[in-house]
Amino acid sequence: MQKKVSLFSAIIVIAMLLSACGMSSLPLLRSNLSTGSSQPQTAALAPRQAAQVAAATPTAAAPAQNSAAPVISGSNSALLSAYQDTLENIYQQVNPSVVNINVVENVTPSQGSGAFGGQSAQPAQALGSGFVWDMEGHIVTNNHVVAGASKIDVTFTDGVSVPAKVVGVDPYADLAVIQVSTTGLTLVPVKPADSTQVKVGQLAIAIGNPFGLSNTMTVGVVSAMGRSIPSTETTSQTPGASGYTIPDIIQTDAPINPGNSGGVLLNDQGQLIGVTAAIESPSQANAGIGFAIPSSIVSKVVPGLIKTGSYQHAYLGISGVTLTPDLAQAMNLDPKTRGALVEDVNADGPSAQAGLKASAQAATISGSQVNVGGDVITAVNGKTITNMDELISYLFGQTEVGQKITLTVLRGGSSQSVEVTLQARPADQSANNPTGNVPSQGNGRGNNGTGNGSNNGNNNSGGTTQPATAGYLGISTVEMNAAISAAMNLPVTQNGVLVEEVQSGGPADKAGLKAGTKTVALLGQDIILGGDVITAIDSTPVSNSQDLSTAMHQTQPDQMVKLTVLRDGKTILLSVTLGTRPAQ
Repeated sequence: MQKKVSLFSAIIVIAMLLSACGMSSLPLLRSNLSTGSSQPQTAALAPRQAAQVAAATPTAAAPAQNSAAPVISGSNSALLSAYQDTLENIYQQVNPSVVNINVVENVTPSQGSGAFGGQSAQPAQALGSGFVWDMEGHIVTNNHVVAGASKIDVTFTDGVSVPAKVVGVDPYADLAVIQVSTTGLTLVPVKPADSTQVKVGQLAIAIGNPFGLSNTMTVGVVSAMGRSIPSTETTSQTPGASGYTIPDIIQTDAPINPGNSGGVLLNDQGQLIGVTAAIESPSQANAGIGFAIPSSIVSKVVPGLIKTGSYQHAYLGISGVTLTPDLAQAMNLDPKTRGALVEDVNADGPSAQAGLKASAQAATISGSQVNVGGDVITAVNGKTITNMDELISYLFGQTEVGQKITLTVLRGGSSQSVEVTLQARPADQSANNPTGNVPSQGNGRGNNGTGNGSNNGNNNSGGTTQPATAGYLGISTVEMNAAISAAMNLPVTQNGVLVEEVQSGGPADKAGLKAGTKTVALLGQDIILGGDVITAIDSTPVSNSQDLSTAMHQTQPDQMVKLTVLRDGKTILLSVTLGTRPAQ
């Protein structure tokens, strides 16, 4: 059916066409179908999404009185037609490569939430996306799509559905490889492009299965490069990913929604530039900001997963932050100094063995106490480092386990070189012994509000178990991270621990501490949002699960403590008389 297009719409389409022709060019999204009940669950930060193409949708122009409606000139019409042909050709070329992944897993309602008392596991279904990697039946998807799966079925565009097995997973890059039997299948592998050459403004095309709507294509542009998102949670196969981030992420405005996770993000040649993995949205649906793991990481990790089932990432053994002008001034440095400030050094890690110095001096900046005084990394192997993201990106993409690197650091105002031999990331990490090479963003959970270090899966990020003599709050918590903060409309840098559940009649309940009210899926796990965020105990900052654990370790039953909590964006104080931990 012929459609009229306004001149304004034509200009937009022409601009996009010029981009496509090269003349100008965060929730993880996993769509949960059921959890043993008729009530559907909301997916959060995991993208397995792709919506309908809206960019080329014509808009009817209302003719003005006594004047003719604007029309498109012949040359503009030809450009529009060429643009549409490009999209049609890309869809026909790549759509057979994209598959629908149906995952069945056993989920305990209280799994990972620190709930009081266990409940029996129930079958749950989730949908995601994936794409054909090679002619041997290997299919690439997100780790959070298949994490914990007891059964995986893959459906191709021709309707053929076959079982799949997990070949390898890498939660640090949120990538996984599954495999199907090639018998009777027509396999069309996706062709990767070099994502390091992708520029902001270039065409971005997503194909996946948003909300289970298979074979959906959406179109937008690359809206930013070099973003970072938290790596996914522990899986049954591979423990430990919390506290790390994935660098060099591609940001796009191509509509991405739950169910798109593991799908493809393509350039104007139909080549893979990224794997759709997450969105930034308070509503857990497309809000114009989606994230894709770049093909440079995919091309590096996937062959290792196929060959050995895992991928070893180089590990520096520090946690740190970008040096800001305020931090620099607190360290008596020129405010223009740039680099990555080392906050903590893992006692058993390669940086400690090389003599890298952690921050050990306290300073107050904007009313908050921070640690300063550590080494400031300004270069790696001669490459200038201006912030923490650049350090992470270099380690992620340019180094290997066993490699010796030279760090240029500022120590006491003087520049010096430190040689470090990189190791493989440990399988497990704890917040009181930082092993990541990024600031702690963990998803560590503390059961019964004592910050006792119990965490979802095998990931231990909360420290040691509290002694029986310690005070008892009666809550379950999860450590704040960028995904949780975004879902609660808080700054992505918000620290603290989120209260998910409050034990009825417990000390926290009596004091009026608020529990979460809405369960959403974030980064592959269910999080109960809406509760209070504990940021301090007796004026001592609580930035993470370990801080809560340490603070509670120093309390006793019947002791009164003052909690600083963030509620609905406002800071309030609550007095709590601690109880005695119930017998286990």
